[in-house]
Amino acid sequence: MIFIVVKFQVKPEWAERWLDLVDPFTQATRAEPGNKWFDWSRSVDDPNEFVLVEAFEDDAAGPHVNSDHFKKATQEQMPQALVSTPRIISHTIDADDWSAMGEITID
Repeated sequence: MIFIVVKFQVKPEWAERWLDLVDPFTQATRAEPGNKWFDWSRSVDDPNEFVLVEAFEDDAAGPHVNSDHFKKATQEQMPQALVSTPRIISHTIDADDWSAMGEITID
């Protein structure tokens, strides 16, 4: 699968509205064939930083970045709220879901 983590540095005046701004994009992406997850988190150290953790089946990433909702979000909606270019890690990994953490076992 393709595993992606993206960090978004949001302008302070957009921090409380960021999740509302990206909600249509989030919902459309979650509905895409081949999307495994698309989850937002907020940094505990910086309230203006949001982290997106997403995963796609190997053949689904291309249609995702070529979709109308991706283009609208990344070219029209998100830039107005960002301080800088988002930072990304994107890799194909040999997995198809989350695994249990071996160091902690809860029965």
